[in-house]
Amino acid sequence: MLSIYTSAELIPQIEAIIAQVYRLDELVTIVDLLKKKPESSAYTLIVRPKNGIQQVIDWQDTLPPYLLPESIELRPETLLGLIFARLGNMPKAAEYLEQENTLLHELEMIQRLLNGMPCDPSELHSDFHPFEEYRFCHNSAVLLHYGHTERNFDPNKIRYFYEEALKCAPDGDYSAFSTKHFAAFLTDMEDYATAARVLEQALPFTQSEVAHISLKSVLYQSLMRHLVVPYDIALMERIKTLIWEVLEYYRKSEQPLEEAIALSDAAQLAHYSDSFAEALGYINRAITLFQEAEIPELLAEAHHRRAMLLYTWVKNGSPQFVKGALDSFKEALKVFTRENAPETFANIQQYLGILYAEMPDETLKRSMWAAVSSAAFQDALKIYTKENYPYEYAMVCNHYGNALTKYPAAVHSDNIEKARFYYTEALSIRSPQAWPFERATTLLNYVEACWQLGLEADQSGQTLYHEMLAKTEEALQLTADPNIQEEARQQLQKLEVLRLALEQESLPSASA
Repeated sequence: MLSIYTSAELIPQIEAIIAQVYRLDELVTIVDLLKKKPESSAYTLIVRPKNGIQQVIDWQDTLPPYLLPESIELRPETLLGLIFARLGNMPKAAEYLEQENTLLHELEMIQRLLNGMPCDPSELHSDFHPFEEYRFCHNSAVLLHYGHTERNFDPNKIRYFYEEALKCAPDGDYSAFSTKHFAAFLTDMEDYATAARVLEQALPFTQSEVAHISLKSVLYQSLMRHLVVPYDIALMERIKTLIWEVLEYYRKSEQPLEEAIALSDAAQLAHYSDSFAEALGYINRAITLFQEAEIPELLAEAHHRRAMLLYTWVKNGSPQFVKGALDSFKEALKVFTRENAPETFANIQQYLGILYAEMPDETLKRSMWAAVSSAAFQDALKIYTKENYPYEYAMVCNHYGNALTKYPAAVHSDNIEKARFYYTEALSIRSPQAWPFERATTLLNYVEACWQLGLEADQSGQTLYHEMLAKTEEALQLTADPNIQEEARQQLQKLEVLRLALEQESLPSASA
């Protein structure tokens, strides 16, 4: 649905133009400018007596951020061409705009961007009027940013045109619009510090509330990329304040989709701070809004976040959330399939493997869950191969090893020996230089698994003891992490007791 906001005296003229096309009035709403504020969407056009047809800044990201001329002469063919272009019917738009090749060409560029097709910024021109100069710089940056191919991607040019657009923007809101997409580019380039800086600089000059909130939304998302363990408490508090401002605006302005996205981010932030109940409230509300909006991709992503939250809760001593985590992972898999999202699919399979291994149930059923868990890990390893995804392969192998130590005893296989195999696979990737913490974790997991083996005072028992001792001592040297240090020291104490026991067993009896 497209909305045209206009003055009362122009409404009959606009209605007459719309009436030229059968049933077009079912897709277009005409609104009196004095009775309702225009929505900040690409599906909004404004028509004024002196200024002709104008677009509003598309803060809702409904179409690619390409700017049309500041004002377009009001003619029936032009208005109808714009309407059909906005409705996605470019052949019909071309019929009406055959005498306006320049405008048609620009609308076709927007369509190419929308369809992910490359665009050539050399096709853009400027007559050096102030708005046109700004528009030229902004659109050049947009085409280079969103319409590039791998062969012509030039980050320096993109940065240059965005910076030029900021210099010649006609007002604070247009400057904010270019800043928003400049920050998105910088975030894509993982230059989070510069992205945050340009957003902070633009905020004081915004003229409308929607521009201000839009920048704050991008700012908190950029700041969240700065968060690393151990989390900066002050930074988290600042992000939380920004999210609440954004949420309140979206609730007040009745934008449920944007509210749901912000709620999902609020849940992630609460998850980082181990506020599990708070995070669950946010993500459950986001899921409800995504369901009502009928957007399966965003709904699946929200279920994925909910599942990860409940998984963390389970690992923190709340096994009652196992089923909820499994249910949300399964919902996510309806969208994140092996075919269209293999990496996400593999990651989910890994967590399914972990959760099924920990299902609290009777022995008979636990054997069934163990089989399901093992199948999930194998599905993950089919995608996370050692050659193509070494880090992920090692991660899955480590978790699979842990799961194998929890499975009930199997008749036809030795779970502990299989666990040692997968730990060894993980250690072949997790070198001391590249991943010391991860290696230390796997070394200690290996040692812990070995305690489930029968250690006899023979050559094999002595060999295994020395292997466990060497792995524990290596883990102790790899990282200063207090948890690793404490676990390694405890293992060394147990190994000392074992050494004494093995020595005692190896002594000849007194009667001999």
